[in-house]
Amino acid sequence: MSQEVPSQPDERPSKSQLKREMHKLQALGEQIIAMTPAERSRFPLSDDLLAAVEETSRIRSHEGRRRHMQYVGKLMRGEDLDAIQAVFDSIEQESRHRDLAFHRLEKWRDRLIEEGDDAVETFIADYPDVDRQGSGQQQGDKACSDGGNAHPDPRV
Repeated sequence: MSQEVPSQPDERPSKSQLKREMHKLQALGEQIIAMTPAERSRFPLSDDLLAAVEETSRIRSHEGRRRHMQYVGKLMRGEDLDAIQAVFDSIEQESRHRDLAFHRLEKWRDRLIEEGDDAVETFIADYPDVDRQGSGQQQGDKACSDGGNAHPDPRV
């Protein structure tokens, strides 16, 4: 009797793994579909995928949309996923920078309202290119919007 050497298990991924990958590609396609055309133009997408993305907006049937998303996932397999992910990362980083800048702006706004002229001088020192007259006018507008009580003593 000759002994047979057990064959190596298949190196290909399991059916479950393939399904998980397809669902990820479909989710990536959903994110691209949810974007505006201007945002979508930043992505290196094939003409077929762009056509499928535009077609999605015309599909009203739930089952039709589900099948179409499977098609979008299939098309996503042929795309340069690393380049697409790089664009997503770039968009996310831009969003974080905008959020941080907005939070800094909100802190300065609150500080200018609370501290008044002292904070204005500090703000102008930190940002010398700011329109000094415009910032003073905005602070005066804020005082007027508080019911016209720019002074703490209502008799003045």
